[in-house]
Amino acid sequence: MKPLRKVFGTLLELKERPEHVALSFAVGVFLGFSPLLGLHTILGLVLAFWLRLNKVAVLLGVYANLPWIIVPYYAFSTWLGVQLIGTAGALPPPAVGFAQLLTAEFWIWLTAQWRLLLPAFVGSGLLSVLLGATAYAATLPLLRRWRPGGPDPLVSAERNP
Repeated sequence: MKPLRKVFGTLLELKERPEHVALSFAVGVFLGFSPLLGLHTILGLVLAFWLRLNKVAVLLGVYANLPWIIVPYYAFSTWLGVQLIGTAGALPPPAVGFAQLLTAEFWIWLTAQWRLLLPAFVGSGLLSVLLGATAYAATLPLLRRWRPGGPDPLVSAERNP
């Protein structure tokens, strides 16, 4: 819970409209959980500059996919992709121990797993869209309510002309 408080505390301190901060964070979450593993930070910064998003909020969203979440998330998203579109001719895994890592059978099986790339991409892509939309929907009302100094004056002026 403490890391989540730190992230939200940082988002609260940003001096931009809540809608802009929430959108920036949501784009970061989308990229952080996207199938483009390894390119998250670069893509986040490129999009933040190109779309004039808040760079801090984008990077906070990108890094929401923590190291201990990555393996279960991508395993689940690959499973989801297989459930949605199937996979052609996946081979069952061999018994894996340290000694088996040195056998040709293991390496043949591993290279045959390229068939899982499309299901992994589909499952991760779908989940990243859902997580990004959820991040926006959850962050925006919280930013509006808990922003230091009360409600955003721009939002208040639009509501009470």
